Amino acid sequence: MNIHFSYCERKEEWLDCLKGSGYRLTSPRRAVVDALANSERALNAAEIFDIAREQYPSLGLVSVYRTLEKLEELELIQRVHHPDGCQAFIAGFSGHQHLLICQNCGRTQFFEGDDLDMLIECVARKSGYQIKEHWLQLFGLCAECQK
Repeated sequence: MNIHFSYCERKEEWLDCLKGSGYRLTSPRRAVVDALANSERALNAAEIFDIAREQYPSLGLVSVYRTLEKLEELELIQRVHHPDGCQAFIAGFSGHQHLLICQNCGRTQFFEGDDLDMLIECVARKSGYQIKEHWLQLFGLCAECQK
């Protein structure tokens, strides 16, 4: 099941979760939440910093990293690992889903329905690993960037 939140719902959910977990809702933290909750694409820390500074000009980069750490601990966001090694962040999802990422604009989209059981069994048998979980990311060009 794919659950979509509006920007306002996502932002309020994140702020409620932070507050309920004992974190103060400071202006810098609110600016970071606002920047990331409103994005349809994966953002790296520098991009979040730039966007959030429009709302809170005295924001420090340390506040961005601390807020990202807290949001990730609460499983509200997750990391996206790009082939170039740069890490970005997106809103988390529920259930077992995978990620499509546009290599041009960074837009992200979740998808379900992978059938990797045979591959996982083969890798486990050949490597001797007991595979516990996986996460699949596919990179390409979204429909808009193909135009």
